Amino acid sequence: MKNFRLKTKKIMKFNLILISVLFISFVSCSEDQIDNLLSEEAISNQTAGAYFSTPDGFNDLSKSIYPLLRTIVEQRELVLNGTDIFSSSSGWADTGENLLQNKFDFYGADLNQGLSQVADLWIYLYKNINRANTVISRASDVVGMDENLKTTRVAEAKFIRSLCLFWAVQQFGDVPMPLSETVAASKEVIRVPSSEIYAQLISDLLETESALPDTATDYGRATKGAAQHLLARIYLTRGWNFNNSLGGSAADFNSALEYADKVINSYPMVSNYKDLWPKRNENPNLQTFGPADQDAKNSEVVFAVQFSAQALTNVMELDELDFKINSDGGSNAKGIFGGLGEEWPGYPGRTADYGRIQGFHHTTPATYRLFDPNTDQRYDHNFVEKVWAMVDEPGFIPAAGVDPIDISSGDLIIEFRPWDSPLPVSERGINEGGNKLYAVVNHADYGRQEESNYMNRGRGPMMWKFWEPGIQWGSGFGQYDVFVMRSAEAYLIAAEAIVKGATGGQLGSASDYYNTVVNRAIIGGALGNANMAADPTSLTSLATKSYRSSGNVTIDMILDERAREFMGEGLRWYDLKRTGKLIERAKAMNPWVGDLNFIQEYHLLRPIPLKEIDLASGLTQNPGY
Repeated sequence: MKNFRLKTKKIMKFNLILISVLFISFVSCSEDQIDNLLSEEAISNQTAGAYFSTPDGFNDLSKSIYPLLRTIVEQRELVLNGTDIFSSSSGWADTGENLLQNKFDFYGADLNQGLSQVADLWIYLYKNINRANTVISRASDVVGMDENLKTTRVAEAKFIRSLCLFWAVQQFGDVPMPLSETVAASKEVIRVPSSEIYAQLISDLLETESALPDTATDYGRATKGAAQHLLARIYLTRGWNFNNSLGGSAADFNSALEYADKVINSYPMVSNYKDLWPKRNENPNLQTFGPADQDAKNSEVVFAVQFSAQALTNVMELDELDFKINSDGGSNAKGIFGGLGEEWPGYPGRTADYGRIQGFHHTTPATYRLFDPNTDQRYDHNFVEKVWAMVDEPGFIPAAGVDPIDISSGDLIIEFRPWDSPLPVSERGINEGGNKLYAVVNHADYGRQEESNYMNRGRGPMMWKFWEPGIQWGSGFGQYDVFVMRSAEAYLIAAEAIVKGATGGQLGSASDYYNTVVNRAIIGGALGNANMAADPTSLTSLATKSYRSSGNVTIDMILDERAREFMGEGLRWYDLKRTGKLIERAKAMNPWVGDLNFIQEYHLLRPIPLKEIDLASGLTQNPGY
């Protein structure tokens, strides 16, 4: 590992071609940037072509396709907010300046071609596509390398290229599809029809399926299972045939089912849902786990983006636009889901005892109602239900006109009640006229602005599914991997494909696949109960319905289950777009989207970044922007 770092660091410093080819988007360089790069002083006589034609050099080159995936999967606003289960703010009643901060929730004029998040995603995707193309293009020049290993490395690159192109075509529609190394700046860029892109993706992945190993020699590299899982996703998406533009047909659903079964056969789900995630104690005062106890490797994970400092494929990365080497690992900001703990009484300021709580992604009120709080372990794991004081706070005033109380470390200070068991005023906190010395927040109050001193901002339990104990506030970055593909999804892909007409699944009906995922989450398995709100959009109704299937699986049931199982894992916007449910469900379940009613059909594609249009001839804007 040390030798790799030293070798790679040396190459990055002296090599013009590596910098200009691997780390720059093929349409994202200004002439000044190019001139600056060309003026860099070489400190070695060795060329990139010479080094990359050696086995060691080509192996190092192949590693370059992995680190940027970190940055790509952290573009979470584009796949979480503005959907049915996440928003940017917990205070739905807010107006004025807060509205301006929620571009991805209300789909207004600020969600446009100049938005930095959209431009960044485009740049990062195409940077990585060109890195993959460089590996593919230079393979023929490599001398002295085992041919089977070389074939594997090329297959990895084609997998990564396919993954990035798949993300790009879903977000932007018709996009450029470079299939060879970019060696010179060019302004000629052509948008390729989506149907051609999907055909290319499937062709490449069928090739990589046979070339990739069942098990990677280095953890984190692409495998045969990853190609099969991606094929299942792509076939499923093409089968829905968004706007009749993808070249899809009913046969694609059979292919999606076939490949989902292949993943299921090779990647058994872990028996306990909680074992997928970092170990922690729900009361930080009793915390016994730390970073050393966390291990993301398990049988269910098909492909993950690595964030460990020891990860082979992610040891080094140029810091996006600054060209500064970052070899520390980590930097996975997962404490960005809901809440603002520093404002809680008995909380020691900006610490990470409950995660580094920043609140970029808040769960919508309806989302909580998709879970059975009593029997579904995902509810208990995903949400902070109780908050305990971490330090003493004598003389705390719960609310105006209420006598002070003394809070001691370890005291319960906030309880977020499940949606199906609200408490009357008499059993709530003294801040609301009750008898309890802590705040009790009913589900009907989630998202409203708090008027007591227990919480100064919109209330609601934070989503802490990914929380890693021991993360310092100052860095706020975890080292737990991001799961891009895990086999639980293959079961739900299969169920969806069968609902859409696929036949021949090895487990039988859509219910058989669907219930496998539900039963894993429910305490008592198939014998346990699982009731969600009969109408998730009615925030006061206590009427319930079972979400275990008895033979009646629908697309909405599958979307509800995908919300429960994969919330926060970067799939939601794609799920809703694929099924044609984005507008319907976002309006119904996301208060920002529903109240403002700005969302339109054209929002099913993102705008092409303006700076890319300005830099490249041939790029046109998507309709509506």
